[in-house]
Order: sequence, then C-alpha cells, then structure tokens
Amino acid sequence: MSDEQPSPMQRGLYFEQFETGMRIVTSGRTVTETDVVSFAGLSGDYNGIHTDAVFAAASPFGARVAHGLLVLSIASGLAVSTGFIEGTVLAFREINEWKFSLPVYIGDTVHVVLEVLETKALPRLGGGAVVLALAVVNQDGKTVMRGKWTVLVRGKGQEVG
Repeated sequence: MSDEQPSPMQRGLYFEQFETGMRIVTSGRTVTETDVVSFAGLSGDYNGIHTDAVFAAASPFGARVAHGLLVLSIASGLAVSTGFIEGTVLAFREINEWKFSLPVYIGDTVHVVLEVLETKALPRLGGGAVVLALAVVNQDGKTVMRGKWTVLVRGKGQEVG
C-alpha cells in the first residue's frame, strides 16, 4: 500500500489499494432479543420460529432463531464498521451465492471474515469493482452463512459527486 494518508473525510481504501487475498476480520456482535423483535417489526416477518418461544421450542432448532436477513444486515454493519470502505464506497452492487448454513440463536455472537477475491477496474465509474468473499462466523468458530459481495469503490484522485 502507498504512503498516501486518507483525507479526514474518508478512511477507506481506494480501489487501487485492494489486493487479491487481502483479509479483513470484524469485531463481534451479540444478537439480542431486541434485534429480533425490532427486525420482525421492520420486516413484517413474525414467523413463530423467530417470535414464538413455545412454537420454536418444538421446532428442529429447539429455540427461537434470528432472521437470516437480520444476521445478513448485522454482517453488513460489522463489515462497514471496520472502515475499509468509509468515504470510498460508491455503491453496494451485488450479493452472490449466499448460503445460510446454521441457525443463529438469540445470544450468539457473530463476526465477519472478508477476503478480496478479485478486482476489476471500471474507469468510467471512477474506480472499480471489488469482489469479496464473506464468512459470518459464530462464537464457536462455525460459519453460519457465507457468500460473495461486490462493491464499487472510488479510485485515487476520483471525486464523489
């Protein structure tokens, strides 16, 4: 990476700074009762597997589980909170090959491992596409979901606006 320091308005990496194989690991976040209830209200998904303790206890999961899309949203927030695209992201472009592998229970703590799979310069957009592999990992080191994201990132010297 270059010696150039990000401006105070951005601390993210420019497109040219992403390298295949680069890994970023987020901090952890515990999924709470409030998260599940709030997401049910926001999304309208009041499925008993998420909101009814008696129903969920009789399910194959044995207890209430977080909505898969809630955990995906938490993963997005964890990834962004690392700052690696703060001030340089142009757009979130694509989710590919997303797989929900294991349930996430209320009280589980997840973190995200991101790895740069490829980069593709897009000069007409003033930067390029970065394809990231993501693994959402629980407190036991088990991958609960995984897939690929494509984000568009501003290049050095490119102004947003």
